[in-house]
Amino acid sequence: MFPETPKHALAWLVVAIAMATSPAALARKSDRNQPMDIEAGKQQGSLDDNTPTVLSGGVTIEQGTLRAEASRAEITTRGGNISRVVLTGSPAKLSQQMDDGTPMSAIASNIDYNVTSEVVVFTGGVNITQPRGTLSGERVVYNMTSGEVTSGGEGAGRVKMRIMPRNTGAPAGQTTPEEPATAPDADADAPAEGG
Repeated sequence: MFPETPKHALAWLVVAIAMATSPAALARKSDRNQPMDIEAGKQQGSLDDNTPTVLSGGVTIEQGTLRAEASRAEITTRGGNISRVVLTGSPAKLSQQMDDGTPMSAIASNIDYNVTSEVVVFTGGVNITQPRGTLSGERVVYNMTSGEVTSGGEGAGRVKMRIMPRNTGAPAGQTTPEEPATAPDADADAPAEGG
C-alpha cells in the first residue's frame, strides 16, 4: 500500500517520522517506584515548598534505569513531593531504559522535567538517541504521558532526524557499511616485512 498522491505521500512521511521518533515505548514506568539517589558537590535549600533545592558540582541522579548528570540541578517540591527538576550543564545528560527495554539517551544545555504534567523540555544543543534514530535541534518537548514529541529550531536552528530502517543492526548515528571496512588483502599469506 503506497501513497497515491503527493498529499498522501506527505501524510505517510509525517506518520513515518512520528512513529520513528516519538517513543512508542514510553519511559520505564517502574522507575518512578524506585528510590532516587542523588549526589552532588554542594546542596543548598530548605525543607519547605517555597524554596527550591539547588545542587551543584557534578550532580548525578539515579532512579531505577534513569540516570542524569548535570553541572547544576534545581529541585522543586510541592506537598513534600518532587514537582519539577531542572538540569543544566555543558551539556546535561539523561539516559533511561524504555518499558520495552530499548535504551534512550539525551543531551542538552537545559533539561526541564515537570513531574506533575510529565512533560520534559530539552533546550540548547539537544540530541536524543534511540536505536531507531536520532533527533536533534534547539528545543524538544516530550510528553511522557502521550508519547508526543514536538521539536523546532529557534532562530536559524533546524530540526534534524535520522531514522534507521527496522532491519539494521547498526546503532543510531552509525551507518551500516555497504562494503567491508577493509578490502581483503591479496598478500594476506605473505610474511610480514622483516620476518
